Amino acid sequence: MKKQIKFYSGNEAAAEGAIAAGCRFFAGYPITPSTEIAEHMALRLPQVGGIFIQMEDELASMAAILGASWAGAKAMTATSGPGFSLMQENIGLGAITETPCVVINVQRAGPSTGMPTLVGQADVMQARWGSHGDYEIIALSPSSPQECFDLTIKAFNLAEEYRVPVIVLMDESVGHMFEKVVIPPKDKIKIVERKKPKAKPSEYLPYKADDFIPAMACAGEGYNVHVTGLTHDERGYPQATDPEVQERMVKRLCDKIRKNERKLRDIEEYEMDDARIAIVSFGISGRSSKAAVKMARQHGYKVGLIRLRTIWPFPDEYFEKISDIKKFIIAEINYGQIKLEVERNVGKERVILLPKFGGEIHKPYEIYAKIKEVYNGN
Repeated sequence: MKKQIKFYSGNEAAAEGAIAAGCRFFAGYPITPSTEIAEHMALRLPQVGGIFIQMEDELASMAAILGASWAGAKAMTATSGPGFSLMQENIGLGAITETPCVVINVQRAGPSTGMPTLVGQADVMQARWGSHGDYEIIALSPSSPQECFDLTIKAFNLAEEYRVPVIVLMDESVGHMFEKVVIPPKDKIKIVERKKPKAKPSEYLPYKADDFIPAMACAGEGYNVHVTGLTHDERGYPQATDPEVQERMVKRLCDKIRKNERKLRDIEEYEMDDARIAIVSFGISGRSSKAAVKMARQHGYKVGLIRLRTIWPFPDEYFEKISDIKKFIIAEINYGQIKLEVERNVGKERVILLPKFGGEIHKPYEIYAKIKEVYNGN
């Protein structure tokens, strides 16, 4: 097949990316502004031998994709802020049972019902800390329909490789934006499959891992698999009163992500070679920030852009090593969430927040005005 050029919204592109990655099960509940993902999957999955189910709510949706994954399918759901809140308990279940799956959150302005049809980026911390206990997830942030396609494929690959729920943190503006999307031939798309056990069924330990990530046997493959949300040992058997088992399990769940941060890191640097000021942004805010940097460069300001495509795990080491940037301007559609992470690594005195509170995006001239203000020491 030759590459195809399509005109998709971000939501449609994400759905097509999921199918290209091998997703064959979708369970979800319609919610603005992500509903087009469910609608597109409802149309497309039967065409490729997959299954679409509209569930009664988001709690059931998340539970359904965990079950489908354990049955051997690549599985996904999509939602927005209120639905994402309801999914958190079962996202924690996915983390402790190490169940590969993908959750797309098309962010809108909150809290609560908020502004259902308008943009927000305030679910960043919820994506990382939404469920209880110690665990790690991966979260990716696209800024265009093309990246919605590409990063959804990447999300499935990371979910399968690391056996973890992966969040695609989109936002309303990117989800509803229409642009050209290039779909490469199937043989040019990298697809990762989950690691399968090599041991005999009698010798298989479902949660034993020499490299942090255990091989995964699914239902019907001849292995004895016990899946529980309780603290469990390498056999998968509950050990809910043993602190040593808890420590061993939690450290591995966290370290399989933390110790691979460099490998997971995905950052776009723009005009950073001689920059004195850096804009840090993601999603739709990254597009406005790039336009502002271009504008500032035309007027002689040495400013660059750091756009995060991988938000979690956060690239602590990357920011710790940046010593030649005097000020970081954080452009995000919230009241300062990524700002906290940057401050933690570079110090509060070097960080300036340029927030939006939801409902509209940053205008490039607003970011440019802040660049001038900071650059001139005002």
